[in-house]
Amino acid sequence: MRTAVVSDIHGNAEALRAVLADIAERDIDRIVCLGDIVGYGPEPLECVDLVKEYCGWALMGNHDFGVLYEPTNFNPSAEASAFWTRSVFDAEPDETKRAERYEYLGRLPVRKVEKLLGDDTPVLAVHASPRRPINEYIFPDDANDQPDKLEAIFDRVERIALVGHTHVPGVFSDEPDFYPPSELGETRVYKFLADEKAVVNVGSVGQPRDYDPRASYAVLSPGQVEFVRVEYDIKATADKIHAISELNNYLGDRLFEGR
Repeated sequence: MRTAVVSDIHGNAEALRAVLADIAERDIDRIVCLGDIVGYGPEPLECVDLVKEYCGWALMGNHDFGVLYEPTNFNPSAEASAFWTRSVFDAEPDETKRAERYEYLGRLPVRKVEKLLGDDTPVLAVHASPRRPINEYIFPDDANDQPDKLEAIFDRVERIALVGHTHVPGVFSDEPDFYPPSELGETRVYKFLADEKAVVNVGSVGQPRDYDPRASYAVLSPGQVEFVRVEYDIKATADKIHAISELNNYLGDRLFEGR
């Protein structure tokens, strides 16, 4: 079995459609989503509808939570985008669609444990971290700067965990160490070792922050994870953001540089 894992779409339907088209060309059995379907981007309704249609399941991200409830601890741009996104949900003239979208977001779980590798390996999936599933960041520098933090996180991982949230793809091992896709060779494949634990960050579909502007997702198959990048029409998304006064222009500008 091969599973595509997407995360941090952030209302960027251009990027999501490009990723879904790329997935359709591969031998993929299912798609799952680690959350933050909305927030920042200009097309939240389209993204929710696409995830609902194509993903076997999705998780609750901090921006999904912020739209449903309150965007606590958000910076001003993120907070404004959350309130704007909520207003777009509320402005849906079709009462049934409006209710279905809110119900879908409201029912998103914060964690899943499934055998996503196609073997008997249990895989824990969360949006942010196994310790705090919605809002704890696991940064690449934590492998060197905060080994105690990673040790506490790995204590909550049986074998493999999947995360998003930082928008930076790569694999944390319990050495601890961090392996970005650029260090994995041309295949961008990380093979799991039998005697290690690993936390895989699949990166962001809609707002990458590793200085590669292409949409990011990952493909799980027995014993390994493959990191995939997909070109999409960044200008189309940026132009839509720039046309919405409630959204900070920076949210569109940053997409061109993947930051």
